[in-house]
Amino acid sequence: MEQAFKLENKRSNWYSSWTRGINGIWFVAVGAALWGMDPLFRILLLKSFTSAQIVFLEHLLLACYALPVLLKHRKTLAGKLTLAVIGALLFISWGGSAIATVLFTAAFAHGNANAILLLQKLQPLFAIILARVLLKETLPSKFFVYILAALLGTYLLTFGIHTPEMGLKDLGTISCLFSILAACLWGGSTVMGKFLLQKNIDFPVVTSLRFLLAIPLLSVVLLMSGDVWHLNGTGKELTMIAVNLLFQAFFPGLISMLFYYKGLSTTKAFFATLAELAFPAIGICMNWLVFGQKLTLGQLLGFILIWLTLWLMSRVKGNAAA
Repeated sequence: MEQAFKLENKRSNWYSSWTRGINGIWFVAVGAALWGMDPLFRILLLKSFTSAQIVFLEHLLLACYALPVLLKHRKTLAGKLTLAVIGALLFISWGGSAIATVLFTAAFAHGNANAILLLQKLQPLFAIILARVLLKETLPSKFFVYILAALLGTYLLTFGIHTPEMGLKDLGTISCLFSILAACLWGGSTVMGKFLLQKNIDFPVVTSLRFLLAIPLLSVVLLMSGDVWHLNGTGKELTMIAVNLLFQAFFPGLISMLFYYKGLSTTKAFFATLAELAFPAIGICMNWLVFGQKLTLGQLLGFILIWLTLWLMSRVKGNAAA
């Protein structure tokens, strides 16, 4: 028993020393990059389930991780559940995970796709403003250079070197309002996540609560959608569906969020929101490598610009949380 304890302690010390040597920005970036793997599994699952059903099943599977974590930390967590903490938890689990996704999806059903994508790029700006107001974070020197470079990179990833086809009238529709609200909720989720971590709530606990608290809302959404369950196929096909669902839940889902909140715990929110831009960068690569979509010169320049910005930010002193 004593030898097992020493071995586990040695492993824990090795992990701690290893993670301390990695800038928190890269944990956030890796977590966001894993989100870019989402289409690999979701496209296959959409042949058997609706989007609401997939998300609901993912969260049920993730509860298998979340429940034991919360049981382990229940005593220390109980004393930290203030109204502000509960509000922040509901914001990231309901607002950031569910409502923002619904708004963004609805926007494409009624408006100009280019206008919607362009306005969604406001997400880092909302996060920076909220971090300044709520968390009192101060911006370092040259920060606006980083944000301009990162926003330019995401623009190039989305539209290339060409001007998107849209007029001013396209920016004044209800769809654009949905896109802006989604960007605000996603940016706010970064800040609220940082707020929770500053309250000394461990990042595995924040991750677990994000998943569990979303289940009631997702249940209501699923019931209101009226989606009918259709699951037919051979034993081999059903096995492949189950495997895809497990990978969808635990790679773009669980592991990505653990990396994300691990990085956010030692990174200021305004740096983290820019590190999240690794998501569209990897998404473009997945579309090129797996789905055969052509990669343009503008997209390649945007990819390079985003990762160069992340590298420069990781070298900035004082980017860790105070």
